[in-house]
Amino acid sequence: MPINFWEKLQQRRQPILALAPLAGFTDSAFRQVCKKYGADVLYSEMASAAALFYTLGRIDNNGAKGQGAANKIFKNSTIKLLKFDRAKEKYYVVQLFGAEPQHFAAAAKIITEKIKPDGIDINFGCPVPKVVKQGAGCGLMKDLKRARAAIEAVLANTDLPISIKIRAKSGEINALEFLKNISDLPVSAIMIHGRTHAQGFAGEPDWKIIKDARKYFKGVVLANGGINDLNGAKRVLKASGADGLGLARGILGRPWLFKEIKKDRIIDLKPKAIFKIALDHATLVSKLKGKIGLIELRKHLVWYVVGLPGAAKIRERLVKVVNLKDIKDAWSKAG
Repeated sequence: MPINFWEKLQQRRQPILALAPLAGFTDSAFRQVCKKYGADVLYSEMASAAALFYTLGRIDNNGAKGQGAANKIFKNSTIKLLKFDRAKEKYYVVQLFGAEPQHFAAAAKIITEKIKPDGIDINFGCPVPKVVKQGAGCGLMKDLKRARAAIEAVLANTDLPISIKIRAKSGEINALEFLKNISDLPVSAIMIHGRTHAQGFAGEPDWKIIKDARKYFKGVVLANGGINDLNGAKRVLKASGADGLGLARGILGRPWLFKEIKKDRIIDLKPKAIFKIALDHATLVSKLKGKIGLIELRKHLVWYVVGLPGAAKIRERLVKVVNLKDIKDAWSKAG
């Protein structure tokens, strides 16, 4: 049976720091950058359980076997999204979103056999309307019966440690009611976003409900939501009593926040040092994804210049880059 890395990390008695999943941002390149700066756990972007379910169904219906079936699976866009570098992305967790337990069952099986990550996570916290509308994310959190069935389906189809991500509240169901409903299931870790579904990504998080989660959950508890700097991280750890933190938007453009928290000191980087981090990130993206990757990276690059002198001029150029030279020129011509 694979090692339960959550238990291993918890035994260190130091805050566990995770790069929380962010659609369109937490790809392999960014995960590797964050690992370099101290992230303990790396989540994939959200992957559709339904997409994996229908991929498996098409293969079964076509009678594909052996290497042919494997090739079809790996050509699937969702699977491509989940590929990772085992040596440079420890510990890596694939996060699934969906609405139907049978979809989660098939997805867990494929992920376990073909991707082989360190763990699988189920998303019950995404507030994006198009996700909730299909009964996934926050839409699944408020359906206690179906949510439990989804967790059971994943547990039955993998030997990897399972974690879940929830919110303080979705609809009429709060985090404590949700956890009470699954308290007998062998879930290894939870990440709780301190805001409700209605709050989305704004407003004051509820850290007390994360602290109270201990009543119903004995595994690793990570606090998430609105953590943007060292002082904020320290306040959240104290107020929530969590084992660690899930960092998301607060880490964009400043992956060294992981290191700040671990070292308990502010890292005041000069613009030249920030540019080097951004360029290293871009170079890795270019290697892994080519030109299309650099175009996708534009949204990352503009975060790196937030608060820097001449940020507006740099940003104007960064949103148009198509190669590494463009990135270098954007900085050099800004001043």
